[in-house]
Amino acid sequence: MNFAKKVFLAAGVWGIAVLTPLYFLFDAIGRQHASPITYPQFFYGFLAVTMTWQFAFLVIGSDPARFRLMMIPSLLEKIGFILSMGILYAEGRVSAVDIGVVTPDLVWAVLFAIAFARTAASPGTSARPRSTV
Repeated sequence: MNFAKKVFLAAGVWGIAVLTPLYFLFDAIGRQHASPITYPQFFYGFLAVTMTWQFAFLVIGSDPARFRLMMIPSLLEKIGFILSMGILYAEGRVSAVDIGVVTPDLVWAVLFAIAFARTAASPGTSARPRSTV
């Protein structure tokens, strides 16, 4: 469980550190690419959802056994981005340089899968609802 705690706490802190500057780089990112960002609501919406996941990683890291099942959507969050970028690259819609941004997510996905496999479920966390009678 110590491994999972370290992985998820590190992922949350790392994600917050990497994502926070993006809130201030909207115009700079638009200037670096052939087509500027024309839908700020998608850009900031992506950041908001992604930032929220970083806080979820911190919650999971606070008690990995209790929040073990949340490791599954955490892993899906990483795999979803990796697959999306892979498809965009295969379609020629992003360059090889752009695909490099998935490398950290690939590393985190592997670490999340290992953490899930190495963490035993907490005795009080059952998928079945408890009877109140």
